[in-house]
Amino acid sequence: MFMGEFQHNIDTKGRIIVPSKFREDLGETFVLTRGLDQCLFAYPMNEWKLLEEKLKKLPLTKKDARAFTRFFFSGAVECEVDKQGRINIPPPLRKYASLEKECVVIGVSNRIEFWSHEQWETYFEASEESFSEIAENMLNFDI
Repeated sequence: MFMGEFQHNIDTKGRIIVPSKFREDLGETFVLTRGLDQCLFAYPMNEWKLLEEKLKKLPLTKKDARAFTRFFFSGAVECEVDKQGRINIPPPLRKYASLEKECVVIGVSNRIEFWSHEQWETYFEASEESFSEIAENMLNFDI
């Protein structure tokens, strides 16, 4: 399970350090793709395969299902961590998530997320204000 929040910079070549706490659970190779809320999602291969199977079952006849799978798979790349503990994030993914310098890497259960520092702060502040309401709504999911 991935958890925690880490601050890292992305260099001009698009490389960013993957927190050491996350590296072992990510494995030798993992999948990085566009996430929701303008961040990037990184999945270990076993989690990616589970997600892939679920997405394959979505009905091709539904416009939203086609759009979501296109969005998710078209941005997906297989990554490896180099000897310095970094990955190289391709330019289209960096642009999507506005990753320019200061970044935040967070653990979210079965995945990690890469955020621009500015967008994470904005998202966190907005969510923090409504956290009680969000928590109340989660009761419907037996949490």
